[in-house]
Amino acid sequence: MNLASLQQAHSRALAAASRLRLPLRSKVWRGQAGEFSGGGTGSSMDFQDHRAYSPGDDPRHINWQAYARTGSYTMKLFREEVRPVVDLILDASESMFFDERKSARTAELFYFIAESSQAAGAALSIHAVRGDATITLDPATLRSHQWLGTARSLPATDSAKAPDLSRLQLRANAIRVFLSDLLFTADPDPLLRQLGQRHGSIVIFSPFLESEARPAWSGNYEFIDPERNTHHPHRIEPATLRRYEEAYANHFTLWKQNSRRHQAAFARIPAEEDLTAALFREAVPAGALEAAR
Repeated sequence: MNLASLQQAHSRALAAASRLRLPLRSKVWRGQAGEFSGGGTGSSMDFQDHRAYSPGDDPRHINWQAYARTGSYTMKLFREEVRPVVDLILDASESMFFDERKSARTAELFYFIAESSQAAGAALSIHAVRGDATITLDPATLRSHQWLGTARSLPATDSAKAPDLSRLQLRANAIRVFLSDLLFTADPDPLLRQLGQRHGSIVIFSPFLESEARPAWSGNYEFIDPERNTHHPHRIEPATLRRYEEAYANHFTLWKQNSRRHQAAFARIPAEEDLTAALFREAVPAGALEAAR
């Protein structure tokens, strides 16, 4: 993608982010001060309860009206307000960018997740992974659009292998957003366990092409492996096409089943549809997004 294409993808993502965002309000947070309800007590204006005074408590929170009535010190407790934590993990394998439409959808989703997180005041960390190679990206590179070149230049030993998430420094109690087409041969369970470690909440966005899911192949083709840049001639008969479609469907059925077991929100996003429309249709019912307020 060139700079103009990235700028257009960014604009479409911003439009979607004005209407949708990650499910931040449905999670109980613990961490830095912010605007979302936490799991403890703090100093917001959202009153929660009373308790007896203990030495060292902040005197500003003493209930003086109750003291005038009872002669006993009691403390007003308020709902803690905290800052959400979002770890965005981009699968930078070549299959994500091999087709122009899929590349654009990947960029749109990347921008959408990052921009909607920052707009909600979340502490955002961005990682790119390609096989066994990883890098942490500076969120400041979003507006300069330099992230794509950096991510795609990762020197993986074998980029066709499943992303090695064990190398990432994922933060505790974070929403972990994994952006990947999942077109690698690996058991989903270990990857989902990595994403869920340290009380992480998992959201998966998987861009795809209709031509991947339901190809209209017939006759002789030369297939290209985008990860290894190798060419493979094949003749596609109806039985071959059926086997491919069954294997493809079974692959994503396995991901959906494992995602449910790990309480992960899983949304496959078609590349051919308008971004906002696709997110409303696929991501909101899956619990991967909620309406912005």
